[in-house]
Amino acid sequence: MENDNCWLTKPSAEGFKKYKIIGASVVLQTVEEEMSGLDPNTNETFLLGKIDNLPASAVGGLAIDAMGNEGYAIKDLGDQVIVAAKTDAGILYGAFHLQRLLKLGESLKGIDLLESPKNPVRMLNHWDNMDETDFMGSVERGYAGKSIFFENKDFIKDKSRLVEYARLISSVGINAISINNVNVHKLESQLITERFLPDVAEIAGIFRRYAIKIFLSINFASTMDIGGLQTADPLDEGVRLWWKEKMAEVYAAIPDFGGVVVKADSEGRPGPFTYGRTHADGANMLAEALKPFGGTVFWRCFVYNCQQDWRDRNTDRARAAYDHFMPLDGEFRDNVVLQIKNGPIDFQVREPISPLLGGMKDTNQILEFQVTQEYTGHSHDVCFLVPQWKEYLDWDTHSKGDGSTVAKIANGSLNNRQIGGIVAVANVGRDSNWTGHKLAQANLYGYGRLIWDTDLSPEQIADEWVKLTFGLEPAVVGNVKEILKGSWPTYEKYTAPLGVGFMVQPHLHYGVNVDGYEYSPWGTYHFADRHGIGVDRTKSTGTGYSAQYFEKNHEMFEDPTKTPENMLLFFHHLPYSFKLRSGKKLIQHIYDTHFEGVEEVKAFQQKWDELEGKIDKASFHNVKERLNRQLNNATQWRDQVNTYFYRKSGIEDEQRRTIY
Repeated sequence: MENDNCWLTKPSAEGFKKYKIIGASVVLQTVEEEMSGLDPNTNETFLLGKIDNLPASAVGGLAIDAMGNEGYAIKDLGDQVIVAAKTDAGILYGAFHLQRLLKLGESLKGIDLLESPKNPVRMLNHWDNMDETDFMGSVERGYAGKSIFFENKDFIKDKSRLVEYARLISSVGINAISINNVNVHKLESQLITERFLPDVAEIAGIFRRYAIKIFLSINFASTMDIGGLQTADPLDEGVRLWWKEKMAEVYAAIPDFGGVVVKADSEGRPGPFTYGRTHADGANMLAEALKPFGGTVFWRCFVYNCQQDWRDRNTDRARAAYDHFMPLDGEFRDNVVLQIKNGPIDFQVREPISPLLGGMKDTNQILEFQVTQEYTGHSHDVCFLVPQWKEYLDWDTHSKGDGSTVAKIANGSLNNRQIGGIVAVANVGRDSNWTGHKLAQANLYGYGRLIWDTDLSPEQIADEWVKLTFGLEPAVVGNVKEILKGSWPTYEKYTAPLGVGFMVQPHLHYGVNVDGYEYSPWGTYHFADRHGIGVDRTKSTGTGYSAQYFEKNHEMFEDPTKTPENMLLFFHHLPYSFKLRSGKKLIQHIYDTHFEGVEEVKAFQQKWDELEGKIDKASFHNVKERLNRQLNNATQWRDQVNTYFYRKSGIEDEQRRTIY
């Protein structure tokens, strides 16, 4: 089946010759292809090149200092439109911007813009597997088919889809990817050996043409797994030498290799704790091996006790990342970046921002999102996540007074850090539309656009994606945007009342199971009883998690009358009779929102059905079928959650609707 290229226009066979590109490189060859793909009926002519190579008359007046290494200027000079940049990557991003403007029907007459990415690192992590019989090309938390990188315990032979994918993500400014699962299986450990390095180098060559660097997830215990040593102790000289020699081997094959991603001491993965060492010891050992080559260690902070005693209310998984890493602030080398999830638990539909973001001031940090919908609908339920990410980025940590937003912390500007940016778990697979659910493409597109420019609004991003994907017809644009806009609040209504999460099927993480994790070792509880629901995370009476925030936020989270109500039960255990600001009892809010969520899904269905015949059949039937699944899911959530809490509380629904 032909690949669905979403928001990109494929290069035309006829070619478009009203342009000139100054310079030559593998990236500029890609620019040549992109320019030849523009509409041959376009009136404008174009001149593209590095600022130093363009005529002075063309670049006069440009704010060159503000451009940055990946930025670009697009300017109408009357007789031609120029794309000027400091680097080949900037020229490529400018060419993609031209393509976007023209496909949106925008005029280039009088255009005079300067674009530069807000985040230096704009990365996607793939959780793709190649190991073992049941991992042959699977994707952990993937909902769009098999891996685009691996099959049959090897690299995929046909690389054409990888070219399409590199083009796809480069068009929204992604400049780095890791290609294998952070839970590194035995065969994947060999990606850094002579067995697979030629394949990795080939893939690096594909993505290099699109200004994207390749990273690999590695097993911290590779010295034992594939190196023949008896230890992985990061302070052992033999271990340190092995990694230095191994990284030299990797960089000999891939000179522009980006570095490594590490999940250590987490959910059974090996790490420095085994040897009584700190995470700084472990990360710095790898950083030392990468430093001569300019490589970076992305060290994930998803470290917690996954063998927790559910009876012990003093243990709080939410505290874990801060407790583990905050004491190490300032101890990490300058090519180590701590990769911090947006929330303290695990990509739930609603969590507060991780207090580690802003807490650490002397360490490079990168913010981690999840584009794949592990807890937000599995690409069965539509859930446009850009509004969620935007809320996190705009959140004020008060780390250095008012205005200390997460966006400024992530990009490194607040604390003047050398490396910063945003990374996310990818959501693509071999399905013809890349993401399983056609509307889930909006999350991939939106992620790239938002992390390029964190000032963009979710409404603007949605408008772009809908028009680029489905065309400019007002009825289509209006209906699809309305579905996207309402989808995250709707999903939250029927799955996560007031900040409660994890009421899902264990391990699958889709579908309702109110007590699925309630008596488990994973540390994800709601503590519902006959009196009330929620987790007391206050300093005064609970786990003390709220005190990990700076004073303004701590004070707000400590008091249930001040805590944002969408996170109320994340911080407080409250009686069902607790009055919300609306005047409703807490239990009535639970009943009402679950009924509302189902009705809103029905409204999505109606709006989508109105588009039959106005968009392509494959997209129409894909989304229609997914919305049918979503309605069934939402109905199950409504009935099971409402019945559960009715039986717990014994309090009737004030509207006397059916609760079983």
